[in-house]
Amino acid sequence: MSLNINLDPKANIPRDQAFPKYVIDRPGKVIFVGHHLSTASHFRCIVRNISLYGADLDVSPNLTMPKNFFLEILGIHDEIGCTVIRREAEHVVVGFNMLLAPEFLHHVIRRGFEDA
Repeated sequence: MSLNINLDPKANIPRDQAFPKYVIDRPGKVIFVGHHLSTASHFRCIVRNISLYGADLDVSPNLTMPKNFFLEILGIHDEIGCTVIRREAEHVVVGFNMLLAPEFLHHVIRRGFEDA
């Protein structure tokens, strides 16, 4: 599976839709960023899709979503800095604070097949 991306910078496409998305449907955690970057509180989510740029999450529609947070995907021991792009009820689209390395994204996608 190749993750090479060739984007036309002149194309009028929102950044969260410009990168190919991969379905992973994995549990995750939204980790609040507190005082001095502490990460004491969190809540669960489902990571539906992921790309180099961001992810689609499902969360409880009753929870207040912080604008900035860390995302941890089950089985991946790294926390990814995120910013909310938009939210519609339980569906949240987030952008990563830095593009993911293609090798890391490949690891996340492959990990889903190993656990299945």
